[in-house]
Amino acid sequence: MGAFTPVTHVLFDMDGLILNTEELYTIGFEKVASRYGKKFTFELKCQIMGQQSREFAASIIQGLDLPLTVEEFLDETRAIFSELFPVCKIMPGVEKLIRHLHKNKIPLGLATSSSKETYDLKTQNHHAFFDLLTYKTWGSSDPQVKLGKPHPDIFLVAANRFSDKPEPEKCLVFEDSLNGVRAARAAGMQVVMVPDPRLDRALAREAGATLTLDSMEDFRPELFSLPPYND
Repeated sequence: MGAFTPVTHVLFDMDGLILNTEELYTIGFEKVASRYGKKFTFELKCQIMGQQSREFAASIIQGLDLPLTVEEFLDETRAIFSELFPVCKIMPGVEKLIRHLHKNKIPLGLATSSSKETYDLKTQNHHAFFDLLTYKTWGSSDPQVKLGKPHPDIFLVAANRFSDKPEPEKCLVFEDSLNGVRAARAAGMQVVMVPDPRLDRALAREAGATLTLDSMEDFRPELFSLPPYND
């Protein structure tokens, strides 16, 4: 996609975009898969990234032919993640961008497929930072989000949380997953993708990413008529 159009509001995914939790999910899923002699692959990871918890559990069970129900799978992983998530870290360039946009009074929102329960685990050491994202939507906990990514529900619900209810085309989404990119495009929004370095960039283009970056450190806000960095 060529030209970028001006935006006034920004929505952020969380897992793998703000926090390094995608690598922690991989550790957890690999542990469960290995108990049953199976291997959790990067290809399967790409399929499930961005899905809500019950959706990704069902996808992994089916993809690896695991002898588990969705509830059993979630119980097994919950025990692992309760130890891993509290030590997660903020990804490079993210804090600089969010603090910059907040300082310049750009309305910011969080649109995560996580439940409120896992969000609390992941952010327990980052409360003040996440307070900068005024409007929050937790896909796995929100009854208004009927379907997970790649469906547009979460971004439409999240945009509607802003006090001035912007049109979708005025919202810029930051995502790391193909499902998230597809969801943002289905919602009528531009989307910046910061993918796992292993991802084939052709897949990002096919999914409809407006812009694809190696790192959030490479983002230039003025491309979308947001206030530029001063340094």
